Formats: sequence, C-alpha cells, structure tokens
Amino acid sequence: MTQKFKDYFSGASSDYSLYRPHYPPALFTYLASLTEFHDVAWDCATGTGQTARNISASYQTVIATDASQTQIDQAKDSLTDIENIFFKLTCAEKTDIVSGSIDLLTVSQALHWFDLEKFSVEVNRVLKPGGVLAVWAYDLMLITPEIDDVVSYLYHTVLDGYWPIERKMIENGYREVDFPLQEIKSPIFEMTQQWDLAQLIGYLHTWSSIRKQLSTTGGDLVEAELDEMAGLWGSAEQRRTITWPLILRIWSKA
Repeated sequence: MTQKFKDYFSGASSDYSLYRPHYPPALFTYLASLTEFHDVAWDCATGTGQTARNISASYQTVIATDASQTQIDQAKDSLTDIENIFFKLTCAEKTDIVSGSIDLLTVSQALHWFDLEKFSVEVNRVLKPGGVLAVWAYDLMLITPEIDDVVSYLYHTVLDGYWPIERKMIENGYREVDFPLQEIKSPIFEMTQQWDLAQLIGYLHTWSSIRKQLSTTGGDLVEAELDEMAGLWGSAEQRRTITWPLILRIWSKA
C-alpha cells in the first residue's frame, strides 16, 4: 500500500464504536432503491463498519475497505455475525476491486480525507453502468438553543486551529465536490439519538480537535465549555434528543 493518508482516528477506534451516532435506516432503504442490481457494494473508508452492516442486507456482497488496520480490526470484531462483508486494508484512491463490478459505492464521514482527483478515477473505474456513488457527512449537532451556542463556541473558538483543514469541506456542505457522473437530487435525512450527558461528553471526546488539543498543550482547554454544557443539561441521567442533519450527495454512472 503506497498511498499515504492522515490517520486521525485509529487511536480512538473503540470510542467511535461507543459514541458515534447511527445513520437512519431510511437512508439505506433509499440508496438500495437507486440501483437496478444488488450484487456488490463497496463501503469505502468503512471505519467502524456501521454503513457496511446496513447495506449488507440489500447487497449480496459488501467490500469494506479502510486505510487503517485498527479501524478494520474494530469493524471486523463488531461484524462477526454478518457473512457477506469482506474487508480489505487499502486506500480509497487505488484498490484491486474488479472494474465495472460495483452497484453501490458509499463513503460516510470520510470523503474530505481523500485525494478527490484520484478517487474520482477509481470511482469511474469500479462502478457498473447505472452504479451509484453516495457520500455523506454530518456537522454540528442540535440539542437546545442554549447548549447549541456552547457547542458552537467550543467548535469555532476554543478549538480554532486544532481542526484539520479538511474539515472545511464538511462545514461547506461538500458543495465544492463534484464527480463526472450524473447527480441525483436526494431527500433530506437526519440522525437522532437519545443520549444522556455522559454519552454526549464521550462523543465530544471523539473529536480529533479535542484529542489534538490535549496532546499539544497537555491541558484541557475545553473543560470550561463542557462544564457549562453540564450545567445547562440538567440531571446527568436525563436523556435529550440530539439531531445531526446529514449532508448527502449522490451520483449515478451513465
């Protein structure tokens, strides 16, 4: 594997499994409805394997790839009950996937890490005619206006300078992304979770910016903001509805 990549996530793989929100089942039902055939799907940058699990119900074979061995190992451990998912350690931009073999190609919360020019070539190579590429991501969650203000301040001010530059693509809603395929206008989807305070704090600590801030300064600049969130939350055991609107873009190969 010669392609190098920025690995911000291997050190927090187990936390990702515990504290990341779940994509809505309706999203995968919709994506499956877009492809005429349901032979092979490729979940690129599979991470914890959440998307691979969901599309495995609709496709005979799912190829789940990631450039991180730690992520692959975590995904394998969580998907031992599913027999039609096959894992490969490889970067997104160059694989040994058979040309013209993929019905559905998914990239969840990862496209902004890719070399898009090279990945575009690989997409065009592996997709069948009529095959579909679906990419999505999510930005800041919505809880209550008061808590949302604290989260926004934490994200944009306290952690300014600690976010990887690639994160800007999510902030821009992937609007600058394009592929030489026919774009499909998609419905609106969102993720929702019922979380207590500990789960919210666990999720926030999966942010790469917080981990970078801790390793860089040796101190926790975010503690005051987390304390303020806790004060606004109420009882720590109280569960609140947390919503993440999905940024979703879809293309089809002619």
